[in-house]
Parts: sequence; C-alpha cells; structure tokens
Amino acid sequence: MTSDPRAIALVMTLRKQGIDDLRVLSAIERTPREIFVDEPFAHQAWDNSALPIACGQTISQPYVVAYITQALKLEPHMRVLEIGTGSGYQAAVLSPLCRRVYTVERHRPLLREAEARFKALKLHNIVTRHGDGLAGWPQQAPFDRILLSAAVPEVPVNLVQQLKPGGMLIAPVGSVPKSNDFGLPESFSQRLTQMIADETGTRQELLIPVVFVPMVTGVPQEARKPDDVLDKKS
Repeated sequence: MTSDPRAIALVMTLRKQGIDDLRVLSAIERTPREIFVDEPFAHQAWDNSALPIACGQTISQPYVVAYITQALKLEPHMRVLEIGTGSGYQAAVLSPLCRRVYTVERHRPLLREAEARFKALKLHNIVTRHGDGLAGWPQQAPFDRILLSAAVPEVPVNLVQQLKPGGMLIAPVGSVPKSNDFGLPESFSQRLTQMIADETGTRQELLIPVVFVPMVTGVPQEARKPDDVLDKKS
C-alpha cells in the first residue's frame, strides 16, 4: 500500500463515513488522485471534496466515488460501462476491481488526458471511446454494471437494455444545480439511483443525495470526428 499520509488520512475518513469494503478502500488509496486534478488544485487533491476540471466538468468527491464503487458490488470477472470519463479518476478506481472498464466521454480533450493517465498508471484493462454517452456502447453490450458519472432527469431505457440479466446500473437522477458551486450541502438536487435488471424487469432503490454536472447528449461540434475503430468485444 502507498505510504502517502494524505491517502491514508483519506481512507480513514472514508471508513468513518461507512465505506467498509477493503478492496474499494485499497483502490482509493492506490489511485494517485493528484494526477487527475488540474495544477491549481493539486494541493487539494486528497481532500474529500469535488474539484473543477476542464470543459466545465468536475472530479467527484472521493466519498461519492467510493460509495458508488462499493454499491456496484464488483467481482473480478465483470465488465463495467462508465458514461462520462471526465478526468478518468472513477475509471481508475474501478480498474483493479473488475475484468474490464469501458468508458465513454463526449469531450475529446478530457478523454485524451484521461487516456494519458491510464497509460502512465499501466491500467491496461480500460477501453475508451469518444462519443455520446447517452447512447451507451451497444457494440460491447451487455454489461454486468453501468455507471453514469453525470446527472440525468431519468435513467435512459436504452442504457438499462444494455445490462446483462441480473446486472446493475447506478446513476445520479434528478434536477441539475443552478450554479457551479457543487460544495454546498443545501444544493442537493439529485439522488443516486440503483437499478437492477432481472427476469421481471427492473427494480429501483434510491441511495444518497448527490450533485453531479448534467449529462448532455451528443458531442461538442468542434470535436465531431468519426469514431475510432472499436476494439473487439472481450
């Protein structure tokens, strides 16, 4: 395990907040959050708080990342789809806990930076794609788990349809904050929502209140280019 005292302090904080899955805590401790934040916020990298990144996005609070990761109940054989790569931090935490992470990002500059981080950390089981996350990744479906890293007013049916039987989807569902201040507890406007697919349809459970940036359909006009050739399903 890392000897970084900031990482150890963060893990102790997360344990006090109810994160008790040792594999999740280990993944958080081993993932160097400082390389996922922009230089002006490097001194806050190990704080238990969300931080702004490029393209008007955020890197989520470590507690929220840990909570979601624990709630996904990952197993080593599982294939996970993440919608909204952002800085790549959530995907990096998922990486040691499952077989493969597929992650989609609409902002090409963010995706390129995340890809460079994955390469530097030798996270070879993360597969990336530039595109509209709300379309999911049907060529690689079905998935054991799907995670949305941005808020939606309701869970898109087409994403639920990309789950395996018995699969789980977790998404922040609700309205979008009216300001860019994601640190105010009173501004909670969404709930993490867990959906499990079974033979009778889906069942839903509301989890903790959260505030995520909104999920946006399509890709920015200036970044529209043909998708790269997709990898073979694995």
